[in-house]
Amino acid sequence: MKQENVVVRYIRETRVELGKVSWPTRQEALNLTIVVLLVTLTMAIFLGSLDYVFTKLFELIIGA
Repeated sequence: MKQENVVVRYIRETRVELGKVSWPTRQEALNLTIVVLLVTLTMAIFLGSLDYVFTKLFELIIGA
C-alpha cells in the first residue's frame, strides 16, 4: 500500500511540474527545428569536406 502511495505521489508531482513548464509555440518549435537542421547540414558538409581534403592529402603523402 505504501508503495502505491509513492507512485501516485510521484505522478501527481510530475503533472504539477509539467504544468509549470513554458512550452514553445508551434511556430517557435518549427523555427528552432529549421535552425537545428541547417546547422546539422552545414556541419555535415564542413566535416565531409575536411575528411575529403585530409584523405587526398594522406594519399598524396603516402603515394597511394
